[in-house]
Amino acid sequence: MPIGDNLPTNSERSVLHLFEPPPHLIEPAVRACRLFNTAVDIIFYDVSTLIAQLAQKDAPVRTREKTPPSRIIQFDALSDPEGSLLLIDANTAPYVHRYTDVKAFLASPHPETRAVEIATITGVGSSALGSAALAWDISIALGKSVLAIVPGYGMADVILQGLGGWFGFGLYDYLHAKSLIQNVLASAAPGTASIGRQLAASTPNAKSLSGAPVFRHGSGSSDVLHALLLHRDAPFKLLVGHSKGALQIGNAIRSLPPERTHELHVVTLGCPISADVEGVNYYQYLGLFDALGQLNMWGHRPTQWPPTWHSTNFMLPPAMAVGKYAADVLSARGPAPPAPSSAACRHAHST
Repeated sequence: MPIGDNLPTNSERSVLHLFEPPPHLIEPAVRACRLFNTAVDIIFYDVSTLIAQLAQKDAPVRTREKTPPSRIIQFDALSDPEGSLLLIDANTAPYVHRYTDVKAFLASPHPETRAVEIATITGVGSSALGSAALAWDISIALGKSVLAIVPGYGMADVILQGLGGWFGFGLYDYLHAKSLIQNVLASAAPGTASIGRQLAASTPNAKSLSGAPVFRHGSGSSDVLHALLLHRDAPFKLLVGHSKGALQIGNAIRSLPPERTHELHVVTLGCPISADVEGVNYYQYLGLFDALGQLNMWGHRPTQWPPTWHSTNFMLPPAMAVGKYAADVLSARGPAPPAPSSAACRHAHST
């Protein structure tokens, strides 16, 4: 029997709702988990450089005794479970623009929102700080604006992470893609299920169950990216996903019309994915010392084996050179190289 057939009926849901704790009692726990993931972001992303350079760029504003723009490094932003879109431009003030509504972003008349050609997704649970740090590295390297999709973080993510989501990318992807936990939680506790899901709920034709947003493409970030790829006038040219963010990109592009994926470049870092979408050029990097990424290959082979580990933070070498990889991909102007054969992979591991 399909899993969906075991969901509660409407009358059963109404009874279950009586036992749902108020969302304001649940949100502090979710914020605490988000704050923990923010601390982990300091390991995997070059957060220190982002903070230092933002402080340096804001210094002239402070000397004029003016208040600098609201920043993602503030405590409330670090613990906020809701997702967002961060338009990062390391060369143009105010450097960070934040959007919390996908439809509003798509309808924005500002030229910077229409011109951005690069989007990034970090691992599940990653905060605005880690997402911005990854996008900042790419913006510095390319001299272009980058859209960082900040994953929302809700109770379903807490449950999955407790089940070992850090070490089971494929399991996480399967559970989210089938919407098992999200659907059950939405049926039993829609208020709780709505925490961290407002960005996904703002996508065109968003799906809901008992009033709570539920996913169509495996995760909130996948739903958001799918909507952006489908509805933007100007298509993206480059997508960069780190860790589980690579899986979310793979889910987002899988059901798009061919004209929306033609000549799209996808870069995965630390998590190879299935290269099965026609017209997409895949550039997949998996470090020789990346035990976490290698544990979660699930049969997918990278196109390159750099001598790195899972981090993109240069303060913790040997880290992946995200900006350099993105620059190399955009300058290649050709199809991605094929994944190495099994023999080549064995040779890479032996060197």
